[in-house]
Amino acid sequence: MADSPRVRGNVVDSVDSLVQHATDNQVRRITLKRPEALNAITPDQRERLIQLLADASADPAVRAVVLTGTGRGFCAGADLRVTAASGAAERVAGDVARTIRLGAQRLIASVLDCEKPVIAAVNGTAAGLGAHLALACDLVLAAESAKFIEVFVRRGLVPDGGGAYLLPRLIGPHRAKELMFFGDALTAADAERLGLVNRVVPDGELDKTSREWADRLANGPTRALALTKQLVNASLDSDRATAFAAEAAAQEINMTTRDAREGVRSFVEQRPPDYRGH
Repeated sequence: MADSPRVRGNVVDSVDSLVQHATDNQVRRITLKRPEALNAITPDQRERLIQLLADASADPAVRAVVLTGTGRGFCAGADLRVTAASGAAERVAGDVARTIRLGAQRLIASVLDCEKPVIAAVNGTAAGLGAHLALACDLVLAAESAKFIEVFVRRGLVPDGGGAYLLPRLIGPHRAKELMFFGDALTAADAERLGLVNRVVPDGELDKTSREWADRLANGPTRALALTKQLVNASLDSDRATAFAAEAAAQEINMTTRDAREGVRSFVEQRPPDYRGH
């Protein structure tokens, strides 16, 4: 259920205190706030996240998104206590697959499909669906104390939330299987070494660094960034001819934007570009 936002200046606070959001300087910051549960996601929180990302795509005042958590956890995955309670009734064939399609997979798709660049600022443990939520983001910053855990095997479960799709594309099938077969915690430093994380920063600098990166993105050519994101995401599933055709089409679309014209003009005039996001 969507809650009505409360507007205060140029900051918008969610009525739902468990998923707080604020938009400032064209950056939407989304914060999971269930620290006592390491920010494990309930179905209501999941739906709020999906809606906030869709809103960010459609809102020209938003040009970058930061996703983070509070306390010791970034996100401990789906809240299994809520899942177990809701599954108390007898299941019929197709229930589980439908739940995954409409739940975890929709959440990950909402990040991958967001038309604005999304930064994960991983402040603590990212486990299961929470790890996939971070890895689906376009850029991943991690605090030194952060951990990434493919926790599913510890619970006798198959990875969901697109994990078997995301991980092999990021680190290759053998590394992905190692993480998923054993379920060992991966430190932030090891995650950076494997290529899962763009940069590891001291815990006290995570917020500052994520804001700096988001500000840079928010001041960039928004439509060009969106098209670039689409090209890169699709390239891993495309043959060369399809990828080249998509690239040409993206260039055609982008050259109709004001920012593309400004970028070329600023180069000719030897001055910094003034991008407006359209």
